[in-house]
Parts: sequence; C-alpha cells; structure tokens
Amino acid sequence: MSSNILLKLFLLISLLNLSSATTKLTQNDQPLKFQYHNGPLLTGKISINLIWYGKFNVSQRAIISNFINSIFTPIKAQPSVATWWKIIETYYHLTKTPIVTLTMGSQILDQNYSLGKSLTNDQIIKLASKGPQQNSINVVLTSADVAVDKFCTSKCGTHGSSVGKQKSKNFAYVWVGNSETQCPGQCAWPFHQPIYGPQGPPLVAPNNDVGLDGMVINVASLLAATVTNPFGNGYFQGPKEAPLEAGSTCTGVFGEGAYPGYAGNVLVDRKSGASYNANGVNGKKFLLPALYDPTTSKCSTLV
Repeated sequence: MSSNILLKLFLLISLLNLSSATTKLTQNDQPLKFQYHNGPLLTGKISINLIWYGKFNVSQRAIISNFINSIFTPIKAQPSVATWWKIIETYYHLTKTPIVTLTMGSQILDQNYSLGKSLTNDQIIKLASKGPQQNSINVVLTSADVAVDKFCTSKCGTHGSSVGKQKSKNFAYVWVGNSETQCPGQCAWPFHQPIYGPQGPPLVAPNNDVGLDGMVINVASLLAATVTNPFGNGYFQGPKEAPLEAGSTCTGVFGEGAYPGYAGNVLVDRKSGASYNANGVNGKKFLLPALYDPTTSKCSTLV
C-alpha cells in the first residue's frame, strides 16, 4: 500500500470543525506558516465544563478530569501536561493578547440518553448548551454506544461556537466520542490496530482504557484549537471549512521521529508497559498529540 494512502488514514484522526482532511508535519518537513486571521482568541479565566452523555463509570470520568486539571496544575514530574500546554501561550505572545487561564468547571451527567443514541450535530450543540455559556468551554463526551453524525467516517470530534441564551454572547464547545467499539483503529490509534496500514503492535494505553485514552488525545487537540481559533477567524491555515489548526496540523505525531504508522519515540512505564509522553496530577500519565509551534513553524513534541 502506498505511503500516500497511509498518510490519508492517519489524517482522519482528531478531525476538527467537520474537516474531512488534514495535513501532518513531521520534524523534518518543510515549515508551514500559520496565518492569524485577526479574530479573537479565548482570553481570561475560562472554565471547562464536562457534559457526560451516556454510560461512563467513575474511573473513566476521572481520566478526563485528571487530564483537564493537569493542564493548569504544574507538577515536579516532567515532561508534564502543563508543559505541553505552554506551547499554546506562544500564540498569545505573538498577538500580544492576554493568555487564557483554564480551570475545571462543572460536570453534568446525562446517563439516560435524553436525546437518544443517534445524534446530529445540532443535538451536540443542544447538549453543549446545558453547560454555562459565559467564559467557558463546554465539552460534550459521548459514550461508546452512542452514534454521532459522521463519527468514525470523517471525524473523531469537533469544536465550534454557538449563540448562547444571551444573544450577544457566543459560547465555545467541543465534542469527542468514545470510539472503543465503533472505530478504535481510527480514533483511538495508536492504542489499537489501524484500519489500514502498518500492523505493528499497538501501544499500551496509559490509563488501561483504549476508548478513554483515545478520547484524551482528541480532547487535547480540540482544546488547543478552541482557544486559538474559537470562532473560525483566529489561527489556522487553509480553507475555513477544513482548517489546519494548532492540534490537527500534527495529527499522528506523539514523539520525535514520528511518521505515518509510527507514533514516535515515546516513554514507556516500566511497571505497566504503557506508553506516554506527559505526566499529570495524581500520578496519572497521558499520551498527548504534538502541537504546532508558530515560533518555529514545526510540530513540538514533549519527547
């Protein structure tokens, strides 16, 4: 199978804003200049509110919560999630914009599938609107038994904005689905065999949950895109309908030396054999995607 086909496979992961294709940079690729479209970035104190739709157990919810808390909590163990997020601050420095400060907000449980088990994008926005609509990012997380329009066929998650109850206010939202039973080879790679391409052994998920560790990758990428391009006129490259953003530009890159089918040189926990590249709070470990660094025009990895 040609390298071009393999590249297209891994560009399906973490698709943003209903995009059906992205472009990945590796450490040796030619620099790609991002364009700032003069729109607002998210600034000030922003709470991240989690809206759990469907069945998630306590330990699964803790994986995402620990990741969110790790973004704004410096720890001694390095490399850390907080260090990973520092790349995002460079976008603010370049525009002389006050940086965003993320905090953990509320958590809303919808375990009874109030809108059914097959959702449209409009219903995702409706779920997102259940959270606070001022100074917040509302993150909708759907369980493994929930189907979402175009989930697994052209996207693993989305981010966007919508008009809130106060008509003059837009609120930002993110949606990510649990792909464990629907398409783990697409949306939870590298913790599962890819649908096509090299069939090497998958990496061991750092929190022993392929679906949730895959969700962490996509939530991380989408949060980076949300703060730097919240309303579609911030930082991105390419067409507005299918933009390359802070996270999606580096899809499939987790460590130095990454290439299609290989996540890169990541760290391995000696006891569990799990692969990771970032330490978090409460002793948790995560595998996080590389972010595009606008100061170097390359993908920035922690390891």
